[in-house]
Amino acid sequence: MKMNQRVTLLCVAALAMVSSLTWAQPYPSKPIRIIVPYVAGGPSDLFARAVGQLLTEAWSQPAIIENRPGASGNVGVLAAVRSPADGYTLNTVSIAFAVSPAMDSKLGYDPVKDLAPISLLASINNILVVHPGVPVQSVKELIAFAAARPGQVTFASGGAGGAQHLAGELFSNLANVKLTHIPYKGSAPGVTALIGGETMVGFADMVVTLPHVKSGRLRALAVTGAQRSASVPDLPTVAEAGLPGYAVTAWFGLLAPAATPPEIISRISAEIQKGFKTPQMRERFSALGADPVGNSPEQFAAFLKTEMTKWAKLVKAAGIKGE
Repeated sequence: MKMNQRVTLLCVAALAMVSSLTWAQPYPSKPIRIIVPYVAGGPSDLFARAVGQLLTEAWSQPAIIENRPGASGNVGVLAAVRSPADGYTLNTVSIAFAVSPAMDSKLGYDPVKDLAPISLLASINNILVVHPGVPVQSVKELIAFAAARPGQVTFASGGAGGAQHLAGELFSNLANVKLTHIPYKGSAPGVTALIGGETMVGFADMVVTLPHVKSGRLRALAVTGAQRSASVPDLPTVAEAGLPGYAVTAWFGLLAPAATPPEIISRISAEIQKGFKTPQMRERFSALGADPVGNSPEQFAAFLKTEMTKWAKLVKAAGIKGE
């Protein structure tokens, strides 16, 4: 064998050995990126950071949060879909992820085929608030106020198709009033606009809103879920306060690109389920007005299927349009 051929074979063998050793490295062997499809400061961001800290402490690898807002969360989701399916790119989603297919036929991805569910992270009551300048003290007064001003009462949301948008549209539909939707790029900017008087009403995330209610910069009327919240037990539900049948609860989950190895998906989910049972994590979520969940990939997949079906029916019935 000639010397050049021998050198070539040795180089190939060495590269193969390095490649094999690299492949054999246990997961995770480098930082993990968690894409948040909204701006920093909102609930998706806060829950992603909670998960990131949990994984960092468990695996001694940093979890880096990357905020990619736009198009009601679809910009961030699409970025995750286009990332390598190696377990090093994850992304958070909210209720908007389940609503988007019914509102936009050109998402650029298939929410079922292109992404793998990991775990449902949390559920949270939204809170119906008004700017202090709006002369109403209850849900019934807000309905009467809006009925006398068709289209003049504006409500802020963190983006079209999100829980806040749906909450406002369902309110309009059941109360037979016309509220005008003003979308913002995330929950935090929407609440800031409401505080500044750019809008009049908000069906806002409790995570972001409660401090402003306590400071008097916003007035709380009710919570949007089917049950009262332990964070504000004195506040009635919207249904209790005068709009029977009304209930909208926000939720947040974690996904990965569809071809991510199942064993990695299962390992991440198991770590979340274990971590979310600790008193420290439960207290952290409670302080945000949220209930931690943490379930299996199969359970989260079944949940997503149910949510997509439910919201598709509402979008069609209420004539909700994307923006």
